[in-house]
Amino acid sequence: MRYFIELAYSGTAYHGWQRQPNALSVQEFIENALTTLLGETTSIVGAGRTDTGVHARQMFAHFDLVATITSTNDLVYRLNSFLPKDISIHAVHGVIDSAHARFDAISRSYQYQLIQHKNPFLTDQAYCFTAPLDVAAMNQAAQLLLNHRNFKCFSRSKTDVKTYDCVVREAYWEAQGSMLVFHITADRFLRNMVRAIVGTLLDVGVGKSSIDAVQHILDSQDRTTAGSSAPAHGLFLTNISYPNTIFDLDGTQNKK
Repeated sequence: MRYFIELAYSGTAYHGWQRQPNALSVQEFIENALTTLLGETTSIVGAGRTDTGVHARQMFAHFDLVATITSTNDLVYRLNSFLPKDISIHAVHGVIDSAHARFDAISRSYQYQLIQHKNPFLTDQAYCFTAPLDVAAMNQAAQLLLNHRNFKCFSRSKTDVKTYDCVVREAYWEAQGSMLVFHITADRFLRNMVRAIVGTLLDVGVGKSSIDAVQHILDSQDRTTAGSSAPAHGLFLTNISYPNTIFDLDGTQNKK
């Protein structure tokens, strides 16, 4: 039986999502917890990989069991009691056997949080950037992303992807209280893509770059032409959407 696990985490203490030797990862903690609580070695496949320090308000992963879980609500309770305080399990969903947390995702959304004045309560959740910003120009530049497909210019150079094509469905900045938040949704993202976009848009905001220059960067397919990557701690994975058809159980499931 295959299950999707829905969770959230603060990435501050972890070297990203993916299990790796000699470093703490979110995946390792969840796999260890599932293995202990379910009584069989349990590996999980995540919907994607977040880098060191990046957070997730919503993440999914799938795992397989020989037996059927009698109460997913009970498993959620036990996992949350077992896991550290910076990892929270929201739900466990029964899915069809062919469902895949990564490949079946329809879209993913990220937010990047920026503050322009020092705030000790947001030290690990928002990038403090104090220079004045032209947000209108940043939003104009962000709109260029919606009409583009190849995002190699914003990708980490050493990566094993077969294509750099992504369909960006929304990209904009908005004020949320004391924070300036960048929203972006696409069918898929490349490694480091969102942070590179944010860094490039900040260059526009301070007048270091222009809207025309951003178009040139997009056309160049060259990472060296884009801005520096914004720090990881301001980035949040906020939503992953799936087709309802992959969920195996009745309509009470929290489908996305």
